[in-house]
Amino acid sequence: MVKAVVGANWGDEGKGKITDMLAGDCDIVVRFQGGANAGHTIKNQYGKFALHTLPSGSFNENVINVIGNGVALDVKKLLAEYNEVVSRGVPKPKLVISERAQMVMPYHVLFDTYEEERLAGKSFGSTKSGIAPFYSDKYAKIGFQVAELFHEKELREKLARVLEVKNVLLKNLYHKPEISVDEVFNEMMTWRDGIRDMVGNTHVLLRDAQKAGKTILLEGQLGSLKDPDHGIYPMVTSSSTLAGFGTIGAGVAPYNITEIYTVIKAYSSAVGAGAFVSEIFGQEADLLRNHGGDGGEYGATTGRPRRMGWFDCVATRYGCELQGTTHAVLTVIDALGYLDEIPVCVGYEIDGKVTTEFPVTADLERAKPVLKVLKGWKCDISGIRKYEDLPKECREYIEFVEKEIGFPIKMVSNGPAREDIILR
Repeated sequence: MVKAVVGANWGDEGKGKITDMLAGDCDIVVRFQGGANAGHTIKNQYGKFALHTLPSGSFNENVINVIGNGVALDVKKLLAEYNEVVSRGVPKPKLVISERAQMVMPYHVLFDTYEEERLAGKSFGSTKSGIAPFYSDKYAKIGFQVAELFHEKELREKLARVLEVKNVLLKNLYHKPEISVDEVFNEMMTWRDGIRDMVGNTHVLLRDAQKAGKTILLEGQLGSLKDPDHGIYPMVTSSSTLAGFGTIGAGVAPYNITEIYTVIKAYSSAVGAGAFVSEIFGQEADLLRNHGGDGGEYGATTGRPRRMGWFDCVATRYGCELQGTTHAVLTVIDALGYLDEIPVCVGYEIDGKVTTEFPVTADLERAKPVLKVLKGWKCDISGIRKYEDLPKECREYIEFVEKEIGFPIKMVSNGPAREDIILR
């Protein structure tokens, strides 16, 4: 069986916790896209962790964790993260890196940084992790697969050809120092030594696991609205965030994915620029930000305060549809306990007309939220484990959201820890 955990919105929905929880019943967890530009926050018996590249199954000793071929692999960051997790008492995760995964190069990070500087006020709000330049090179066919680390002569020759072009841009467009072949090649050799024992043929691993009846969990990064085709383009990420891409980024057949857990938040939050119809500001946003998450709504990678908003039924329905949701998972419901009334965005007003369909970016930029106000429950619901024990107003909120998005909410998370979950 193959399952997927993905996000319905802008990312930051709480996927890490859900993956960590579901991994307990899985044999393999696969990261299938994205890079170290976003993080999954996990709290368990070992402490609180923000994972950026390691799959969220890393805290389950029986799980094999896979970096799929679709990942933008920053080897240096992966090794630092692996060593940090182990240094904090976590048993060494079983990790297999696809030999077909491609690597984030040092110049990718430089180009990401320099381009954001060049664009100034019209930048994309990048985390400067090198992700867009990485995927640009991958599809321009000048990227480097992990397997190439083990063929030194060919690697060096290819690196020299690629850097010839990169140095022209560095010198003439960005007016920055050129990069030497020796410097990058030597760094890549340290990468090879660090991951040598972790590299493998993950196609064979996953194929044989499926034949043996094992359970595989695909872990997505960010959410539907950051997808480069279906999201708030151009303020998106550079790889597909949809469960469907898991078949490509991990290397499994489409018909094998039978359960898709789409994680949604009981309110909205986002890091970075882009259209955000239900956004709130000032003290109202500060209150929600500081009540939200575990210790507040701040980016797991950047530490930036997340932009805050009310639950958006239009965006969430669209996001769940794109993912092919079988199980909707509502997280951080406990954060709303301080409110007397809770607004919910049920439609968009664009040029005087109301729509419940998610529009293209040009229309989205002009959209105003149509809000419906629900009654709050005004109490702390953390620690409740049975749905029927939730306050009536809380259940009404969950059931209203479920009806609006049109997908069954099978799980409700009411706290940061692995056990803070209500099954419906």
